[in-house]
Amino acid sequence: MYAAPFDYYRATTLAEAHQLLKAHPDAKLLAGGHSLLPLMKLRLAQPAAVVDIGRLAELKGIAAQGDTLRIGALTTHAELAASADVRRAVPLLAEAASMIGDPTIRNRGTIGGNVAHADPASDLPTVLLAVGARFATAGPGGERTVDAKDFFQGLMTTALKEDEVLTAILVPALKKGEGSAYVKWAHPASRYAVVGAAAIVAVGGGKISSARVAVGGLVPHALRAAGVEAALAGQAPTPDAIAKAAGTLRADLGDNLIGDVFASAEFRGRVAPVYAGRAIQTAATRAAKA
Repeated sequence: MYAAPFDYYRATTLAEAHQLLKAHPDAKLLAGGHSLLPLMKLRLAQPAAVVDIGRLAELKGIAAQGDTLRIGALTTHAELAASADVRRAVPLLAEAASMIGDPTIRNRGTIGGNVAHADPASDLPTVLLAVGARFATAGPGGERTVDAKDFFQGLMTTALKEDEVLTAILVPALKKGEGSAYVKWAHPASRYAVVGAAAIVAVGGGKISSARVAVGGLVPHALRAAGVEAALAGQAPTPDAIAKAAGTLRADLGDNLIGDVFASAEFRGRVAPVYAGRAIQTAATRAAKA
């Protein structure tokens, strides 16, 4: 199918993007295009106008700010995967970025477009939730930051206001002694996560001293698995203990499991603890070597 008719505008500055959004309330922002354009071609999205922000240099790049990485919203997945700063500070973010789609998508798609689209099967929201990222936005009312736990609110729904632009993602570096991992069961065509799991684990004295676990592809938005985290605390990082803790994931998921033609809700619910367990085990193994 072809997209419905729309007006196209290319912003040359962030201020101009705000002006265009104000002038065209029904407009959608275009960054890499790999999230918005397919929806438009299927006519699941029919904006009256599209504002292209893909060439705004001020929204690109990766910079270290103390123990935090400031990642411009227009930074591509390929840049994340290749960045020495990302691999050193937040290795599971580089790991997840390298798994997205194919080389074309990784070289065009952006971290900002990915998280603002908030597809429950996307990889990066799961990782950013686990690591405790914050999202920097700018709008007519000024700038603000939103914690990842508050940013993802539902199926393709975020805390972004209609007149705001996501400008950067602020990602804290992992602490010394923490190991991390991201694993997924990928759809064979799209490479989206049917089930995705991110884990950050610290091990001390032969016990798990802390754990952060997030999952995606299962419910309308990425979710922290608080019950799994609690079950891991103080346990030895053995396969049996990890499998038992991961087995509590179903209670964290509640009654909103997603089902589709590729995998039913029931099947996703049964498979999810396996992938969560794999992420936790790999993260714990890496923590022991950190």
